[in-house]
Amino acid sequence: MEQILEKILVEYRKSEGNIISLLQDIEDSFGYLSEDAINWFSKKLDIPASRFFGVATFYSQFHFKPRGRNVITACCGTACHVKGSERLINGLRKELNLSEDEDTTKNMEFTLEKVNCVGACSIAPVIIINKQVRGKTTSDKLLKEIKSLKGLKDEGN
Repeated sequence: MEQILEKILVEYRKSEGNIISLLQDIEDSFGYLSEDAINWFSKKLDIPASRFFGVATFYSQFHFKPRGRNVITACCGTACHVKGSERLINGLRKELNLSEDEDTTKNMEFTLEKVNCVGACSIAPVIIINKQVRGKTTSDKLLKEIKSLKGLKDEGN
């Protein structure tokens, strides 16, 4: 871990980066922002850890716990809600065996996150799977895609 952090630090200093770019590099390298990484940079750069956490909590792009290999983002805006996003989310929870307080499967294959709006109301309900937008989503289409992703893992990917 320290080798990766050192590499990020060198690049940060070379490009005269900012806290946001530093946090992005940490998240790109590890998939999330660990408290250890933030504290490491806090000491190296003599910047209070609270500044890092303040920036990271302001932007929804940052995450403080590991996420699954496949990230499923469900829009819960008004249009998506009216068109059945909650039913899709419940179906996903059942298929992925996630309780109400869990968002990542135990095997770290899937993370399910809910967002307020993705701005694609005309194609509601919207689900984003691994950064690919799926509009006018139905339970059948969604579950078929999830099973396909599970199958890819089973085939050795």
